Amino acid sequence: MYFLSGWPKRLLCAPRSPAEAPLHVQSDPRRAFFAVLAPARLSIWYSRPTVLIVTYKEPAKSSTQFGSYKQAEWRPDSTMIAVSTANGYILFFHITSSRGDKYLYEPVYPKGSPQMKGIPHFKEEHCAPALNLEMKKILDLQAPIMSLQSVLEDLLVATSDGLLHLIHWEGMTNGRKAINLSTVPFSVDLQSSRGSFLGFADVHIKDMEYCATLDGFAVVFNDGKVGFITPVSSRFTAEQLHGVWPQDVIDGTCVAVNNKYRLMAFGCASGSVQVYTIDNTTGAMLLSHKLELTAKQYPDIWNKTGAVKIIRWSPDNSAVIVTWEYGGLSLWSVFGAQLICTLGGDFAYRSDGTKKDPLKINSMSWGAEGYHLWVISGFGSQHNEIESDLRSIVKQPSILLFQFIKSVLTVNPCMSNQEQVLLQGEDRLYLNCGDASQTQNPKSSSACTDHTPSREKSPFADGGLESQGLSTLLGHRHWHVVQISSTYLESNWPIRFSAIDELGQNIAVAGKFGFAHYSLLTKKWKLFGNITQEQNMIVTGGLAWWNDFMVLACYNLSDRQEELRIYLRTSNLDNAFAHVTKAPAETLLLSVFRDMVVVFRLDCSICLYSIERKFDGSNTTASVQVLQEVSMSRYIPHPFLVVSITLTSVSTENGITLKMPQQARDAESIMLNLAGQLIMMQRDRSGPQIREKDSNPNQRKLLPFCPPVVLAQSVENVWTTCRANKQKRHLLEALWLSCGGAGMKVWLPLFPRDHRKPHSFLSQRIMLPFHINIYPLAVLFEDALVLGAVNDTLLYDSLYTRNSAREQLEVLFPFCVVERTSQIYLHHILRQLLVRNLGEQALLLAQSCAALPYFPHVLELMLHEVLEEEATSREPIPDPLLPTVAKFITEFPLFLQTVVHCARKTEYALWNYLFAAVGNPKDLFEECLMAQDLDTAASYLIILQNMEVPAVSRQHATLLFNTALEQGKWDLCRHMIRFLKAIGSGESETPPSTPTTQEPSSSGGFEFFRNRSISLSQSAENVPPGKFSLQKTLSMPSGPSGKRWSKDSDCAENMYIDMMLWRHARRLLEDVRLKDLGCFAAQLGFELISWLCKERTRAARVDNFVVALKRLHKDFLWPLPIIPASSISSPFKNGKCRTVGEQLLKSQSADPFLTSEMDAGISNIQRSQSWLSNIGPTHRDTDIASSPGPQMQDAFLSPLSHKGDECSIGSATDLTESSSMVDGDWTMVDENFSTLSLTQSELEHISMELASKGPHKSQVQLRYLLHIFMEAGCLDWCVVISLILRESSVVSQILSIAQSSEMDGEMLQNIKTGLHAVDRWASTDCPGYKPFLNIIKPQLQKLSEITEEQVQPDTFQPITVGKTPEQSSPRAEESRGSSSRASISHSETGSNSVVSRNEEDTTGADEEEPFQDGAYDCSVS
Repeated sequence: MYFLSGWPKRLLCAPRSPAEAPLHVQSDPRRAFFAVLAPARLSIWYSRPTVLIVTYKEPAKSSTQFGSYKQAEWRPDSTMIAVSTANGYILFFHITSSRGDKYLYEPVYPKGSPQMKGIPHFKEEHCAPALNLEMKKILDLQAPIMSLQSVLEDLLVATSDGLLHLIHWEGMTNGRKAINLSTVPFSVDLQSSRGSFLGFADVHIKDMEYCATLDGFAVVFNDGKVGFITPVSSRFTAEQLHGVWPQDVIDGTCVAVNNKYRLMAFGCASGSVQVYTIDNTTGAMLLSHKLELTAKQYPDIWNKTGAVKIIRWSPDNSAVIVTWEYGGLSLWSVFGAQLICTLGGDFAYRSDGTKKDPLKINSMSWGAEGYHLWVISGFGSQHNEIESDLRSIVKQPSILLFQFIKSVLTVNPCMSNQEQVLLQGEDRLYLNCGDASQTQNPKSSSACTDHTPSREKSPFADGGLESQGLSTLLGHRHWHVVQISSTYLESNWPIRFSAIDELGQNIAVAGKFGFAHYSLLTKKWKLFGNITQEQNMIVTGGLAWWNDFMVLACYNLSDRQEELRIYLRTSNLDNAFAHVTKAPAETLLLSVFRDMVVVFRLDCSICLYSIERKFDGSNTTASVQVLQEVSMSRYIPHPFLVVSITLTSVSTENGITLKMPQQARDAESIMLNLAGQLIMMQRDRSGPQIREKDSNPNQRKLLPFCPPVVLAQSVENVWTTCRANKQKRHLLEALWLSCGGAGMKVWLPLFPRDHRKPHSFLSQRIMLPFHINIYPLAVLFEDALVLGAVNDTLLYDSLYTRNSAREQLEVLFPFCVVERTSQIYLHHILRQLLVRNLGEQALLLAQSCAALPYFPHVLELMLHEVLEEEATSREPIPDPLLPTVAKFITEFPLFLQTVVHCARKTEYALWNYLFAAVGNPKDLFEECLMAQDLDTAASYLIILQNMEVPAVSRQHATLLFNTALEQGKWDLCRHMIRFLKAIGSGESETPPSTPTTQEPSSSGGFEFFRNRSISLSQSAENVPPGKFSLQKTLSMPSGPSGKRWSKDSDCAENMYIDMMLWRHARRLLEDVRLKDLGCFAAQLGFELISWLCKERTRAARVDNFVVALKRLHKDFLWPLPIIPASSISSPFKNGKCRTVGEQLLKSQSADPFLTSEMDAGISNIQRSQSWLSNIGPTHRDTDIASSPGPQMQDAFLSPLSHKGDECSIGSATDLTESSSMVDGDWTMVDENFSTLSLTQSELEHISMELASKGPHKSQVQLRYLLHIFMEAGCLDWCVVISLILRESSVVSQILSIAQSSEMDGEMLQNIKTGLHAVDRWASTDCPGYKPFLNIIKPQLQKLSEITEEQVQPDTFQPITVGKTPEQSSPRAEESRGSSSRASISHSETGSNSVVSRNEEDTTGADEEEPFQDGAYDCSVS
């Protein structure tokens, strides 16, 4: 409605003596001039620019005769001012323009500026006029004057001797004698036969104000009684006057009347304002509402404000400002919604928390259009105070200007069928719409159900809101500010109307003359090209958009004719392109509905026009036709009382009972807001219905309207929409009302379910009231939201610390800004329906909104509010609502979450009441488990822990812990471990505390080992080479997670948890779920190695190698190997050019992922020998470490640099290996690659080989597991994993360990049978494994010999490690030079790292494996 903006301004008028200190301000009827009174002077100020024009100083001699000046009143034509003085004189001043200089201030433009001096009215708009003041007449009324009021052509004066004088403006008493108040009869209403008289002699009027629409005076008497005096006939004499008064007001202090809403606001000594209206039938005074501060909002000030001092209604009558004896300002909407109060928050307290003195106000007056409030501040009203404090600027009275921004609805109510919020300031507009450049057409999507029409894609919606179909009008808290064109503003200030189109892309504004419009897409203003045309029209009844056209009602000054004009936005702004319709009387209000325009005129008639687009050759225009005229003069006492007029599709029938369903969204009724009473006139369908197809729709006669019906009282704004949405009919066919302090109301349609015939006894609509915490400015119908705005304040007083700056306005007042705000109202409506036993309607409405993202919040709010009210009620509630609400919420899948979230946000004392209605928390917990909703179950656990004995919560926690383990919810598992420990250690009264030890992060990787973890969440590209070096010992978990398990290990609770963890690990191993086991160990810091050591012969055995192999392929997404057709037919040529088959073997046995630097050393020799032994016709059982001949090393030197090599097959493998570093990114390969000649079979093979790899992540995980199992001595698992990775070296090394250690024969037997089983399976089902199995066949034969003969292990010597570092180092050096300056030395990468690692690792390795540092060093990679 109205919002404060920025800081107030102080006008320069420093008084040099007490006689010059301002004490009263009064604006003229046009609010262009302000009369400011000081005790002995009268000044006239101009409003824009805000300058002092003239001052009249009373000579000292006559000043003592008259006494100090008290009040001023302007003549309606602004040519005279009457000033009352303390000694009972009235001084009449004439205002004349001075003869010589016509202007006091003129704007000076630089040469060549576009401002032309020939514009009509130009001077008046830009200049401050030069005026003279001369005293013309003095009237002595011989008694102190209490109040003077301008009434039409007369001046009404009340004096302290109880008389009312009616004085002519020329200073004559008009020959009428004064009326004695004691002769005026007063009664409770006008129907009483005779009233009582004011029975005592010294009664007089203290304050009064004339109300034109009620034709009478609201008065306050000196004894605190209030009343309303009205002439019974046209003559104003004592016999013809009659007064009414309310019985219950006895402490009145001041009064202000609202002409538009016919309200009288009486200020009281208690600090509240009582607002009365007159009953139309009896004439009695009825209390409408009260304006009072509540103890809840202002606990320290609410009854300490003192009496109400001044009340002033805003120029558009939509708001009222109140100030009190002890200072402070408050602003209220017309029916009592509080908008601003300066007695709390940053207005009342400094940033250091100390209290400020409230601003005391001696007088105030609104400026033009309500953009400013002129305030005379009075920090000390006694003269001696002023003298002593004259040096302090703030302590002396001064003129302050408060600046306001107001909602467009106050002046242009036709904007209420829009979803945008538009505020207008003096020189700028505030919009809440997003980026207008990407909008949808609302017409095209009106039938659509899955997204809301008329929506805009905004730059600040990150897709989160958009995806749910939510309006971008929600957006963020900032406004889109549009500066009004200064060219237009200069000659047409102030802005009176503004409007925005349906899509939020165009704005139109109308000032004193003409209008202008702005496009948010082009960011440009469009003004009249011909300024004479602009200055020739005055917009009278508001303006509205219809598609691309502006519709406005205006007065044509040159033709003296009222007109309805339509301008096209895209054409030039010129009357040549306008469609003009002449109107018989002045238009007061205008509104657009679909393709109809409805106007309300000064003669109380309503006219409906149809509007359609017309293509006239090249240019497009709109044509208007009169459809229907309705006279309302019987029902409307005064045309000025009509606040808004709206054409709607709302009717008492809800569309189902209509004969033709398409009429449901036609213009069914007219809504009139008559001084706060909402009146509806529906079309009369009782007569014969005309079938639509028989008649031409343009010629069809519209149905007449029924007599009006009153729908609601105290209505400020009405919102309705013409869109249709079958899914949300309740919300879109409803009528929304804003009722000030009473909150909002919605007139909701009730639909029978499944289109059954409605019950005849059921109403088809229902009016539901509900309270909201914001002032509503727009309703988003589909989103079930109300948009509003709210004042926020910012303190800057800490910037001014010096004593001299203490008096700055920036210190005294906070900086005011307007923030956007929104509120959900759905829960209020659902609750109101449930209270009225309309559960079926509530269910239909809720189901239509269930897709909204905040729908769970709606249910929670409803449950919470009902619970708080009923559980804290002092008296027993006869018909509690909570069971109904609980039953209602069970209809939705979110029931369990809603209940537990509500409970967690409510105090513990109310839980029993809540769960008595919704059900036992134990049952709800079990429901969550059945529904697999573990997070909600965890929330119920906290409730169970507080409501049940520890044994029960422990039992439920165990259940949840096991389920969470099963589902891999690691975060939850960690919380459950904490929770179980807390219960065990006796902390059962409080929720579990956060442990002091650091928890492993939950990024989804195997991150148990701090320094050597390989994170699963990292992709291959960003894993640095150093990550592959597993540097520390693997036997004991290091870091904080290890400490957690060792601490309190003797505690039974830890044992209990460990048992559950062991059971879970056993289950995972038995089900061959190695991937889950790895995650489980890493996430929960489980000591996998030590557990595997214990379980080596039990759970950690592989029962079926083939099943395990298949399961690992599936879990790790690892493809089964295949043999390409080309490898079989390829010929064996010479030693230089080996077969593709060999290449296949090489690629399958060599580690395909690690870089080529890892191929050095003994493992290479092992591999090359095993290949050669398989390629040749004879199987040579060579000693593995015997002949490291150079001819075998050939294959491992990278041949990329040899351009002459005509057929280097080895390069293909090396290429793959060197590129694996970046996982298939070929950019790291040498440029010379382009010269290689690759045959098709080789390329085929490369692609085959790439296809046979699994994901990089899986490979890292498998290597990690291989490590773990190796360290724990579970060799059978190691064999399975190395089969998948196709690591012959690992297999041979495992078998060496098996041969050389005191391994139990059972495990060796198991490995042997397992490998045979795999061999059989490979022969039948998976021939791709055969080449690899052939490679490891020699070791397998040795193993079978061992198991048969049980040879002593010490006959087999371990492989020597001596040569390995020397052999690998030159290769590493070479690669280091060519690498892209890697910061981590390559000796730590790949298989070389195994060597360096084991040298330092042997100290902490498990003692169970004595030959570890020999046999398996070189091959785990």
